[in-house]
Amino acid sequence: MANNPLLSKSVQKAGAMLYIAWIVAFVLLFYYTLNFNWYASVADSLITNTLLALSCLVVGTILRFYQPKQEIVLFVIVLAIVLSVAVSFLSTYVLSTIFIRYQTYRSFLDVSMPFRSIVLFVFLAWCAFANVLWYKLEEQSETQQRLHTAENLAKEAELNKLRHQLQPHFLFNSLNSVYALTIVNPKEAGTMITKLASFLRGTLKRDDEVWVSVEEEMEYIQLYLDIEKVRFSHRLNLDINIDEDTLGLCLPGTLLQPIVENAIKFGLYNTSAAILISVHLKVEHNLLHISVKNPFDPEMKAAGGTGFGLSAIRRRLYLLFADSNLLQTTILDDNIYLTTLKIPQKYDQNNTY
Repeated sequence: MANNPLLSKSVQKAGAMLYIAWIVAFVLLFYYTLNFNWYASVADSLITNTLLALSCLVVGTILRFYQPKQEIVLFVIVLAIVLSVAVSFLSTYVLSTIFIRYQTYRSFLDVSMPFRSIVLFVFLAWCAFANVLWYKLEEQSETQQRLHTAENLAKEAELNKLRHQLQPHFLFNSLNSVYALTIVNPKEAGTMITKLASFLRGTLKRDDEVWVSVEEEMEYIQLYLDIEKVRFSHRLNLDINIDEDTLGLCLPGTLLQPIVENAIKFGLYNTSAAILISVHLKVEHNLLHISVKNPFDPEMKAAGGTGFGLSAIRRRLYLLFADSNLLQTTILDDNIYLTTLKIPQKYDQNNTY
């Protein structure tokens, strides 16, 4: 349960000032309107309002530690009635004892007891409902905060899962290529294993980096392309065009490699001819635009696979930006397949939104 709002410093300060003003108002009311002497006026106001203030603290303390799940309104009303009657009787008894010889004032106490009880009930009921409302709002705020934290943790866990799944996805394909090369070209297989080791070493170094610069990502991609060049030799031609003003921009780590991998896979699928893979990075309207082009044969069915790469990228982008349209695929003329990425640049150097 949240802290009692009556115990906060600002509320205590305001309450003390209100308490003093309320006592003074009652003293003036008794003295000038009811024509009691200053002693009776001060005593009545001080004792009654002190007991009222203590009752408010009691109400706050009770509601801090206990609130029924049902019939909360009835509980508050009963609590206010009990305390108001108790305060009324106690204050009347104390004041009657003090002013036992002041018959006029004692008669006033007896007559005003019902009215005092009603006024005390109104104040205590208001105090009780204010506490209930405060605690409900605090509980709702804490619940929303816990849900928000849980959602962030779940999103972060899913992002980490997707990032770690992408690396084995590439590794399995590379190992299959190494296996094929060990049969036909053992020397190239050794070269590919060396480059693959360098690629994976770089992956481990950047494993905790959710965001990386374009320059770092393209160095990472170049290692991957070196591996694929060993695999496909002269059949794989590359056209990489990176605008100078994009090098300092950021994008999610390991995001581009699966797209390039798909372009190579579907571009070279069931063809012995050389192909050209184009990668272009530019910035427009505070968005990093990445386009990857590759040829494809519309008569051929897609190569077998899990289809994990692009779906993982789309999911990561949605989790990061809540936008499902940042990854687009288009078929251009001359059987060219275009994959376009748009990365919003709203993150600072510390990778915070």
